Amino acid sequence: LAPRAGTCYQQAKQVLHAAVPDRLQGRERETGILRQFLQEHVLGRRPGSLYVSGAPGTGKTACLNRVLLDCKDKLAGSKTVVLNCMALGSPNSVFPALAQHLGLPVATGRERVRSLEKHLTAQGPMVLLVLDELDQLESKGQDVLYTLFEWPQLPSSRLVLVGLANALDLTDRSLARLGAHPAGSPQLLHFPPYTKEQLTRILQERLGQVAGDPVVDSAALQFCARKVSAVSGDARKALDVCRRAVEVVELEVRGQTLLKPLPRGES
Repeated sequence: LAPRAGTCYQQAKQVLHAAVPDRLQGRERETGILRQFLQEHVLGRRPGSLYVSGAPGTGKTACLNRVLLDCKDKLAGSKTVVLNCMALGSPNSVFPALAQHLGLPVATGRERVRSLEKHLTAQGPMVLLVLDELDQLESKGQDVLYTLFEWPQLPSSRLVLVGLANALDLTDRSLARLGAHPAGSPQLLHFPPYTKEQLTRILQERLGQVAGDPVVDSAALQFCARKVSAVSGDARKALDVCRRAVEVVELEVRGQTLLKPLPRGES
C-alpha cells in the first residue's frame, strides 16, 4: 500500500464493503440458474422449490439479491416475501411472519398453518418466498421445513420457495421424506468456495472504482486472495482483510501528517 491523499482511503474502504455489486464475478453460472428458475416458476406460474447451499461468503444472498433487483419489473405481478430466518425467535415463528407479509389475520397453532395453506392454494398471483439462513428452521422432527417444502407440491399451489443455507446436506438429512413425493425433492444449486483467481478479480474490480493509481498493490491483492481461498474461499473475508489493510495505512499516514513540523509562522 502506498501513502496517498486521505480521500482515496475513504473511497477504497467504501468499495470494499460487502454491498451487492452490479455484476458478480465468477458467479455467471449460478446467476443464470437463479434467473432461469424464477422465469420458469414465478413467471411461468409453476409452483416449485429451490435449495441453494454454500459456505458463508460464497455469494448466495448477493446473487439472489442481484437477480431479484434485475427482475424487479418482471416480478411486479407476483408477491415476493424475503425472510431472514436468523431474525426469527424460533422455527415456528416463520408462519406468523409469513402471514403478516401476506396480510393475513394472525391465527394460532394448527389453524395458523391451515390458513396459510388455504391462502397459498386459492386463486391469486404467484407468491415467491425467499428464506435466507434456512438452517435456522431445523427442528425436532423437521415439521417446519417439511411443511414449507410440501406447500409448492399441494394441488393448485401458487408458492415458489427459495431456501438458502450453509449446509450442503440439509435436504438429504432433514428432507429425505420429500423425495418420496411424485414432485420430488427441491431443485439444488450449490455455490462452491471462490478460487484464488476469482477472489483476485473481485478485489481488483472493487478497487478499480477508486480514481488514480492503485491503492493496493497487485501482488498484495493476490497474496490476500491466495490466503483466503486456501482457508475458506469467502469473498467477505477477502474484502474485510483489504479494508483493514487500508485502515492501517490510513492511520499511519494520518499520524505522519500530524507529526510533521509546521512551516514557521503557522500555529
